[in-house]
Amino acid sequence: MRFVLRLLSMLSLAVAVIMAVVDATRTVAVEALTFTPLGESWRAVSPETYRSVGDAVSDALPWLWDPVVPAILSLPGWAVFAALALVFYAAGHRRPRHGTYASIPR
Repeated sequence: MRFVLRLLSMLSLAVAVIMAVVDATRTVAVEALTFTPLGESWRAVSPETYRSVGDAVSDALPWLWDPVVPAILSLPGWAVFAALALVFYAAGHRRPRHGTYASIPR
């Protein structure tokens, strides 16, 4: 399970870096700070899945669709995926056992 969480963390971080590079390129091109919202990026890549997921979530969990999902989709994509990478990393992190660092003076 830890391997899967670390793999998801790595993939999320890779997507975050790619999205940050795209935003940085757009920022340099227009000479103004530019962030692309996650929803806009998702609609550009796959509008069919955006609509189908939106319909499924609004039908199954209408309380989640109205306040939460639009707020997340309005955030920069790189920030959302960086946060996901951090959560996956923290969930898959193994804590050091007590007493394994014998060379550290107390």
